[in-house]
Amino acid sequence: MSVRSGLPISFSFTLGVMTPLASQIFEGLPPWTAVPLGLGLAFVVAYAIAELAARAVRFALTRVLGSQQDAAGLTSLLRPARLVRIVVFVIVGAALAAPAIGLVGVETGNVGLAPEGLLNWLVVSGLRILLIGLLAYVIIRIVGLVVARLEEGMRDATTLDMLERAKRARTIGNLLRNVVVVIVSVVAVLMVLAQLDINIMPALAAAGVVSLAIGFGAQTLVKDIIAGFFLILENQVRVGDVAAINGTGGVVEALTLRTIVLRDLAGTVHVFPNGSINTLSNMTKDFSYAVFDIGVAYKEDPDAVIRVIKEVGEELLQDLAVAPKILAPIEVFGIDAFGPSEILIKARIKTLPLRQWDVAREFRRRLKKAFDAQGIEIPFPQRTLHFGDATRLLTELQRQTRKSAVDTEQG
Repeated sequence: MSVRSGLPISFSFTLGVMTPLASQIFEGLPPWTAVPLGLGLAFVVAYAIAELAARAVRFALTRVLGSQQDAAGLTSLLRPARLVRIVVFVIVGAALAAPAIGLVGVETGNVGLAPEGLLNWLVVSGLRILLIGLLAYVIIRIVGLVVARLEEGMRDATTLDMLERAKRARTIGNLLRNVVVVIVSVVAVLMVLAQLDINIMPALAAAGVVSLAIGFGAQTLVKDIIAGFFLILENQVRVGDVAAINGTGGVVEALTLRTIVLRDLAGTVHVFPNGSINTLSNMTKDFSYAVFDIGVAYKEDPDAVIRVIKEVGEELLQDLAVAPKILAPIEVFGIDAFGPSEILIKARIKTLPLRQWDVAREFRRRLKKAFDAQGIEIPFPQRTLHFGDATRLLTELQRQTRKSAVDTEQG
């Protein structure tokens, strides 16, 4: 095998020394045996180099991003290492295939592989592609870690302002992650194609034409994206809010530029395209109210009932487990309506978002006990029935009976 002048000095020297020795060792082997042997030798060396590169990448990412103890963090570190292992194995294996076949005594002049060209490409373009991939991964990973740290820091917040910031952080964080992944991936792919000497201008022109055609044909999709953009920009609803969309209520689990996902109390998931949202009611924006319609019997004194209601509301403010959820003392508006069998007294308590149901349940439990202790009746529905014709017949029968009895006494 002739050594080409374009090879590095060390590699040329190695080939010059090893080729005669390998030719003597493998002399007499048929080509169909020598070729697999040479390729196997090249692939073994390529795998060893790829494994070292993967370990180096894993070590570098651990140093840069911090050690990950959970399974998700370990998987996130192994993913780029596997990619580096595959890329390095393919590149090094291709670069060493022709020299390895030459070492076992097979002439590779007509094989079509140019070792010096592969090595030059590996040192220049191959290294650039590897750095592009690593840089793209590091950018995506850093953005993900920053968003995760921000969400984690606000996850246990109790104040109203911090809770609102946590919801907004989750919503914007999900959107930011998706946008960064798309932009960085597209830019990285274009840079890799440029390193492979692939002209990307026709592809960009074709993509522009296709995008224009899709834009005309997918007006509904564009409408959803525009509506979702303003939905997030105006902070109308966030991930974690309880909202009613087009009459369907539930917890907002996901909010993207195209759709909003609700999960109702039964666990059913409802997906609404943003462009189809006609009505949106956010029940947990900034603060909430626990509203009560309290029915008592007509015989009860309304002033005494209102006094008991206020006392129960003050007890809630003294409870350390409930008080942090309450933003203001109870408001009693007075008699709101006269029902069929009760008078309705309306009241409300201002709470943190999503806490109105917890406060309402505890308030009702305490109010029932307080009413029982004070002897205040919570009536059940009652009805008075009147029989028109039957009543007249019964009255006439009673009159005739009394008249008969009088006539008998007189006779």
